[in-house]
Amino acid sequence: MTAWQGDRVPETEPVKNVRLRRFLSIGVIVALGWGGLAAVYATDTTPKLGLDLAGGTSVILKAPDGTSSESLDQAVNVMRKRIEALGNVQEPVIQVAGSNNIIVQLPGVTDRERALEAIGSTGQLSFRPVANDGAFGPVGEPIDASDDDPTQPAVLANIDPLEGPLSVEPAFALGGDITDATAVFNLGWAVSLDFTSEGDDKFAAATREAASYPLGDPRRRFAIVLDGTVISAPQVAADVDPNVGISGGAQITMGSVDNAEQEARDLEIVLKFGALPVVLEQEQIKSVSASLGRDSLDAGLIAGFGGLALVAVAMVFYYRILGLVTVLGLSIFGSLVVGSYSVLGASQGLTLTLAGVAGIIVSVGITSDSYIVYFERIKEEIRHGRTVEDAVGEGFSRAFQTILTADTVSFTGAILLWFLAIGPVKGFALALGLATLIDVFVAFFFTRNAVALLAPTRLGDGGKFSIRGTTGKDLTEAPA
Repeated sequence: MTAWQGDRVPETEPVKNVRLRRFLSIGVIVALGWGGLAAVYATDTTPKLGLDLAGGTSVILKAPDGTSSESLDQAVNVMRKRIEALGNVQEPVIQVAGSNNIIVQLPGVTDRERALEAIGSTGQLSFRPVANDGAFGPVGEPIDASDDDPTQPAVLANIDPLEGPLSVEPAFALGGDITDATAVFNLGWAVSLDFTSEGDDKFAAATREAASYPLGDPRRRFAIVLDGTVISAPQVAADVDPNVGISGGAQITMGSVDNAEQEARDLEIVLKFGALPVVLEQEQIKSVSASLGRDSLDAGLIAGFGGLALVAVAMVFYYRILGLVTVLGLSIFGSLVVGSYSVLGASQGLTLTLAGVAGIIVSVGITSDSYIVYFERIKEEIRHGRTVEDAVGEGFSRAFQTILTADTVSFTGAILLWFLAIGPVKGFALALGLATLIDVFVAFFFTRNAVALLAPTRLGDGGKFSIRGTTGKDLTEAPA
């Protein structure tokens, strides 16, 4: 006796109770599938699309050779916080690849340069006194920003083109002395900074010294340097007491730069979430337009629905009433897949990529195989002389073991792909694994019960369109 023979109705149990349970089981899974799909569209929580379907930007960043894995992981965390703070990014994918690369995918990004600045800038901030050299004409060519050492004097580029490069002294405070940064508007956009107690002491000491010089003297100014570039060089106000200085925080004014509000908010993000632990070089940048992403999505949908239609026609033609069961089962299967991606997208940030669409299309074939295994087993049992009802029960008990074995192999392959692969292959693996689990769920709760309910009716044992009719066996022949 196999493990599933108990699925057939014992003579002591009322048949109507068993039928009621079967109807309830089908009702529940239909509600989960079709009802869930309706809820997804009613609440506009459709699956979030990945870079290749929604358009956006992909970039590969390279760290110096020998960078530790801990530094790379820290860089990923900092970049993720920065990107999420930008908004309008549909769940970015930021992950370490290989020994010193970081892959960043930003679906839905329209302002590519702004996003690249947020993820690529190290966020190395320093406060440095302006040297007296600037009072007597040009100070020379600025050094490359990547060569800036806050502990050494230097000539640095300035974002203010009217002023030009500035000669600065070694830094008196660094970004690590900041505890918080907030973009504010007060007669102009600025970034308000809060310091640690030690940083506040450093800032007060530096501004006391600067306030001791007369107004107009370059040494009364200090430069705020971000990633080797002077972003502001304010002069200490006339009302600052040279015996006290400035304490309790500071502000970086954005001046007359274009898009001052956006510049202030971007600077807030970089400073607020800390500096990258390593300098990253942009090795490859790829943009996918929204129209190209839409074309890819349309092609995937056409392929998916086209495949479903061909499978449905073939199954109905060959398996008749059982083919209609297949069509209903596939519709429930597809609804559960879409619903699962929608829920996981809203709760866990899962995105559907073109590779994921391919995985779902492949899973349609796997699901169809499950139906074929079951239906062929039913036909074989009928040819051996069993009644349709007995053939349906016995066929499922044996077929389900085969279905479970095949799906276990597919699921194991999906798990291996997920852990061993990177990039788009992970999307394929996830879609395949999720669809495989749903296949088992649908086979047990829908297909088994739907076929069992048909077995005692004329659709089970009467006419060429019935279950017995699929065997090609003479319908006038009495079953053994």
